[in-house]
Amino acid sequence: MNTAAHLFQPIHIGGVEVRNRIGMAPMAVFGLVSADGCFTRRAIDYYVERARGGVGLIVTGYSEIENEVEVSLPGVVQNPSVHQPRFVAAAAELTERVHAHGARILLQLTLGLGRVGYEPWISGTPIAPSPVPAFWDPDVACRAVGVEEIAALVRSAGEAARTARLAGFDGVEIHALHEGYLLDQFAMTMFNRRDDEYGGDLDGRLRFSLEVLREIKGVAGQDFPVVMRFSVKSFIKDWGKGALPGEDFAEMGRDVEESLAVARILERAGYDALDADCGSYEGYYWAHPPGYQEHGCYLPYVAPLARAVDIPVLVAGRMDKPDVAERALAEGAADMVMLGRGLLADPQWPHKVRAGRAERIRPCVGCHDGCLGRQDICRPMSCAVNPACGREADYALRPALRPRRVLVVGGGMAGMEAARVAAARGHTVRLLEQAEALGGHVIAGSVPPFKSDERRLLEWYERELAEVGVEVVLGCRATPDSVADLEPEAVILAPGSTAKVPPIPGIDGDHVLSATEALLDPERVGDPVVVIGGGLVGCEVAVWLAQQGRRVSLVEALGSLMAAVEVPHPNKLMMRDMLPAHGVEVHTGVTIAAIRDDGLELDGADGPGRLAAASVVLATGYEPRAATPAAWQDVTPEVYVIGDAAGPRNIMAAIWEGYEVARGV
Repeated sequence: MNTAAHLFQPIHIGGVEVRNRIGMAPMAVFGLVSADGCFTRRAIDYYVERARGGVGLIVTGYSEIENEVEVSLPGVVQNPSVHQPRFVAAAAELTERVHAHGARILLQLTLGLGRVGYEPWISGTPIAPSPVPAFWDPDVACRAVGVEEIAALVRSAGEAARTARLAGFDGVEIHALHEGYLLDQFAMTMFNRRDDEYGGDLDGRLRFSLEVLREIKGVAGQDFPVVMRFSVKSFIKDWGKGALPGEDFAEMGRDVEESLAVARILERAGYDALDADCGSYEGYYWAHPPGYQEHGCYLPYVAPLARAVDIPVLVAGRMDKPDVAERALAEGAADMVMLGRGLLADPQWPHKVRAGRAERIRPCVGCHDGCLGRQDICRPMSCAVNPACGREADYALRPALRPRRVLVVGGGMAGMEAARVAAARGHTVRLLEQAEALGGHVIAGSVPPFKSDERRLLEWYERELAEVGVEVVLGCRATPDSVADLEPEAVILAPGSTAKVPPIPGIDGDHVLSATEALLDPERVGDPVVVIGGGLVGCEVAVWLAQQGRRVSLVEALGSLMAAVEVPHPNKLMMRDMLPAHGVEVHTGVTIAAIRDDGLELDGADGPGRLAAASVVLATGYEPRAATPAAWQDVTPEVYVIGDAAGPRNIMAAIWEGYEVARGV
């Protein structure tokens, strides 16, 4: 029985046939663009790798169409208007290679960021339909776009579409009535207060979007497909504030009912498909759902849309579980599924599903560390669990020139990745782990239901290590003397880290647990409970304990939560909102004077205080386990230290170091 029959049926978008119903969702590729707005070699390799993996359709990250109405800094994203001949030359290589692998590709064109634009994306005051507050600095009033500027943007969209067709793209997607970007701002009364032909009723607010369609069809051809990126629900409950799943609130943006009316207007006008999602910058953790969101989180909102129109409806939103994707198509909730980060994590997702090997798909864990998180700090996009993402040719694994005996000490994320990669390259690899299970801190970290994707990643590693022939020895404490007889030619030390214990009076009490102990043995946690440490681990543990019905207080010495270590924006925002939603009492800017049998004594700006606690959970960070590389030099001169042993960080750092070291051994 084919359990993915619907995923591999062909579909038409306009007159273009797509071989299956698996698409690559559009994601901006910051760092993979030349100074003159062209696709770089890395960008081309990045998209081609997904075509090679079996997707039917690729939608690129957004390209700008001009640089006068909304002035952008150079080299941020693609822009066919900067140097059209160079753009066509680079893009043609991209489209030719994608087509060679049987996939179709659309160029996404943005009409502008509007009020959500910020440095380093744009220069000058953000634009908007009306002088509403800028998102990133509400004290700044946006500059209202003039009618002549709208006409210029419409003409630029047509020219960009003509360039796209010249370069071999199969169509374009318009960015967007989605996420609160410029076209979306025109469509919503919250942002559009105009009294001219581009404001007022729904027809007026959609006029801009329809003029773009008519221009493109007139310039690039009636047979050239045009898709609209379309957010079905905004999840805006106030300026700068989004709404959590299940929260009862009054929608200030666009709700599903209005979206159905919008969709019918777009269909009648001639749009060839709708690429649907949810969210906005206010509801950022909907537009970019972290691991805390359910898989298929858009489906309840997109399904009514799919049943209301006859043109194809594409849907994203953590669709990377094959059973969720197949069921969505089988039930008519969408006509095509769009995978974003799932294809960053594993470009071979379609081939593995078709081959009946879905268990070998490397899962996205929803952390955003490698993709959106890197882009937010001006680093090239990649993937936390797939270090080759965005640099496929440069970081491809090559067979070892001389296979050797490689010993990996430590079975956390860094050690498992190093062992996997070394064995995949042809080395004989033995992995020694002193615990009775692989996974390190991820064993405990994946206990909360909202961290189940990390459990999936751990299970993936266990299977992959077996697939590539790594000999795993558990319950084995490795020392230079104990492994000397193995005669390793290279040793990779990944012993991990241990919980940091701050010097607080009373911290050695029986009712004081580490975060790991609390997660692995929740019956030991009393009620009420105080979590010390407001980093990401402390916040997640606090929410998890509250979900179990405990009264939870969270104490952080810094002035805000998740401040010491950078947490990607959507994850940070959602966790920040989850804490009060689950009744967690947060205390920032306070220190612990002492831990008593029945609670904590605090020092803060308002003077001393006290919190009652039957249990105290420490989430105060980690410190490296001693790796002692010098002690291993008598075993082999080639010794590496990776992961938390080199400095406690996150899953991405561990995996990337394991990959980097093992690909060079």
